[in-house]
Amino acid sequence: MMLKPDRYTYRVTWSEEDGEHVGLCAEFPSLSWLAASPEAALKGIRRVVADAVEDMRQNGEPVPEAIAARR
Repeated sequence: MMLKPDRYTYRVTWSEEDGEHVGLCAEFPSLSWLAASPEAALKGIRRVVADAVEDMRQNGEPVPEAIAARR
């Protein structure tokens, strides 16, 4: 699946509790993705966010604005 470029703010950190890297998105604090490598965690959280945005659009819900786009 090809991800469209987005401007959301992502972070990958180590989760001692889970023993894996966790991908997070500042604009979607309830979403996360666990993976063995930092690269896989980033790819996973970007996919989850893309799916969430698509679902929100299909349901007519407001989509969060990227932090970088806020004035």
